[in-house]
Amino acid sequence: MTPLIAFSDLVAGYGDTRVLRGIDARLMPGRVLGVLGRNGVGKTTLMRALTGFIPLMQGRVSLDGRDMAKVAPQHRLAAGMAYAPQEDTVFGDLTVNENLRLHLRGRDLGRYAPYFEAFPRLAERANQRAGSLSGGERKLLSFARTLALGAPLSLIDEPTEGVQPESILKMGVLLRRRCEAGGAFVVVEQNLSFLQQIADEVLILDHGESVGAGPISDFSRERLESHLAV
Repeated sequence: MTPLIAFSDLVAGYGDTRVLRGIDARLMPGRVLGVLGRNGVGKTTLMRALTGFIPLMQGRVSLDGRDMAKVAPQHRLAAGMAYAPQEDTVFGDLTVNENLRLHLRGRDLGRYAPYFEAFPRLAERANQRAGSLSGGERKLLSFARTLALGAPLSLIDEPTEGVQPESILKMGVLLRRRCEAGGAFVVVEQNLSFLQQIADEVLILDHGESVGAGPISDFSRERLESHLAV
């Protein structure tokens, strides 16, 4: 069976600086890969490399067997890859509803019903500028918009940052529900409870290199925590 996303010998960085060195992983439909590591070890760089926002210096990224090297970032959603970055997650000058309609052909927001139910603040603030939301609320808006796209693969960078614990639990339920429908996810996350709730596999980075990979059930919480300690 062809992996939904596969990357091998991936080297990427900024200018002449190599941040990632030889990263490998593959992910099947319906699975979640959690990316873990301390701040500054290359997690966001990995997401930017996978989504084409920075060029590869070496290696290959494929989506459902298709080489993504020549697919521009703005065309990767059509190819089946959605992306929610860690920063600049919403369009601050647009309302909540306008943010949710950005990728829709019509104005019907019916696909967001499960997200409005889980996160009623989004419905309450439908006509409010997204830039006036709290940081956690902006994360929920970005999360709902990304999952509702229904892309085969979604890459989400630090989705729970600033989010209240009760909403984090609901995020996990909604994400796993998408997996049951065949969606796959690469999620950068430092909240271990959330990561253990959602992830099937884990990729641990340190100084731009993979220092652990495999089923998350093979890793004790203590071992995972050791890769977050400063």
